[in-house]
Amino acid sequence: MTQQMLQSKIGGNAAPSILVAAIDFGTTYSGWAFSFKHEFDSDPIKVSAKQWTGGQLVSSKGPTCVLIKPDGKTLHSFAFDAETKYAELAEEGEHKDWYFFKRFKMMLFGKIGIQRNIMLEDATEKKLPAKTVFSLAIRFLKDDLLSMSKQRLNDGGLDVNDIHWVLTVPAIWNDAAKQFMREAAETAGIPGANLTIALEPEAASLYCRHLPVERHVGTDTKAKFSLAKFKAGTKYLVLDAGGGTVDITVHEVMEDAKLKELHKASGGAWGGTKVDEAFRQFIIKLVGGPVVKKFQEKHMEDYLEIFRDFEIKKRDIGPSRSGKITIRMPISLMELFEQYTDETLKEAIPQTIFANQISITGDKMRVDVSVFKKFFQEPVDSVIEHVGNLLREPSVKGCVAIVMVGGFSESPMLQETVKTQFPSVKVIVPDEAGLAVLKGAVIYGHCPQIIAERVSKFTYGVECTQSYVKDRHPEHRKIKNEDDEFEVENVFNIYVKAGQKIRIDEEFKDEYRVARADQDGMSVIFHYTVKPDPMFIDETGCNKLGTMQVDVPGYGKDRKAIVSLRFGKTEIEASTKVIHTDKVTTTKFDFLG
Repeated sequence: MTQQMLQSKIGGNAAPSILVAAIDFGTTYSGWAFSFKHEFDSDPIKVSAKQWTGGQLVSSKGPTCVLIKPDGKTLHSFAFDAETKYAELAEEGEHKDWYFFKRFKMMLFGKIGIQRNIMLEDATEKKLPAKTVFSLAIRFLKDDLLSMSKQRLNDGGLDVNDIHWVLTVPAIWNDAAKQFMREAAETAGIPGANLTIALEPEAASLYCRHLPVERHVGTDTKAKFSLAKFKAGTKYLVLDAGGGTVDITVHEVMEDAKLKELHKASGGAWGGTKVDEAFRQFIIKLVGGPVVKKFQEKHMEDYLEIFRDFEIKKRDIGPSRSGKITIRMPISLMELFEQYTDETLKEAIPQTIFANQISITGDKMRVDVSVFKKFFQEPVDSVIEHVGNLLREPSVKGCVAIVMVGGFSESPMLQETVKTQFPSVKVIVPDEAGLAVLKGAVIYGHCPQIIAERVSKFTYGVECTQSYVKDRHPEHRKIKNEDDEFEVENVFNIYVKAGQKIRIDEEFKDEYRVARADQDGMSVIFHYTVKPDPMFIDETGCNKLGTMQVDVPGYGKDRKAIVSLRFGKTEIEASTKVIHTDKVTTTKFDFLG
């Protein structure tokens, strides 16, 4: 029995000597950064990253937008360039054969049973394989980084194999989503043996641990102190608020200055895109859905400009802000509204629910700040509720600080609310919070062993058949096999439990034997659940994770193999030892089917 296994063995802990490069592939924004080994040795936070520009907006990362040519295979442009070109095509009515993808990373969040050939819809609902879109985006970031890094070398002789690559993913993603990203990166030309997957909040935690001084916003004095000086036993929470997800982990400093995770990674889809969507719904309520649809079709450049303008404005909105906020309303949008309604937008506003909150003068719309604050309510409330529940967990009690990183953490609305709601803990917001994950991923690539212990998010186990035991198994489950012995099928044989602490290199072993004398291998089927003590793989909440093929040569039912698993790293690793041959091999998973 054979099965194609496509997950490469994770690269070793030792990074290549020349350079470590990180790609932060985000929902809203993406970017890259790198540092040479000698730079890391002298100053770990000396990391080179690109500045991106789009119109008046200057950003430390570029928007995750991909424009693919009509052939469905060739990348035309990425980030701001992709937005601008697509807008030009749309203005001329020539965009319909092109593929434009934006904010598509969230497709991988929380998906059970992700397939390798899953499809992705673009802005006009045309479909391409998701693997194609992701890999083209990663290839652009890889090539862009290579081009910049080569300028730093006198001989320009840098090769992709000279680099240790790090790709970030949310800690709350499942194993199939991680494997999908790994395969997309390999398709993009990154050697699998040189690639490490880093968990976003962990990377950010490492960056903050290396910063000499942090800004503490828990008091009005904004006292200066260093996270790096936290003593052994200190607990702190990392709140990574990105565009799509909010990813939270809790760390404790160990005696050797390494870190251990205290609570399994948690979070949800409460990122900054929720604010953007609330703003979009506000525009729809104001002018109507048909007008917005036509505006997007006919005046894409103006449509993009409204959201770029909003992106700048929302960075200044906090709970204490009062007065009005000015947003430029394109003439094209106001003319469309008049065509559809036979009245001007200025005339229509007094009859809307925004009568006393909005005024228009020329192409300027003045909006009461209370309207804008409501855009933040759903995601901010979700974050506050989750963090509050987390701080009450027994393993988290005694946490002294909340470290806020990620692009959404730069929002005064989220910052000030966290500070107000949790006055007993220090709130730390590093400079360039949006780059903390990216720069931390570079640090992680240089020293991945710094995270010494993690907490399992799930209960992992193997589907197996066991001999029936009266007091252990339900009687209705027993069946008679070909040897007239009673057995029980679909048993969930547990390796690790949800919430269990796991050292980074800790191994979990179990022994399996072939079911038939003539079979030359075993297909080991893995399952996972949030339940701590599942008995059977078909219980509610139990899901198939993937399979692993174990070759067991020879003949006879006495042939056995020991399967060893390591759950402590960012990706599950495995090896098998066939007992009668004493041969040990690295075994590959397939979580994508």
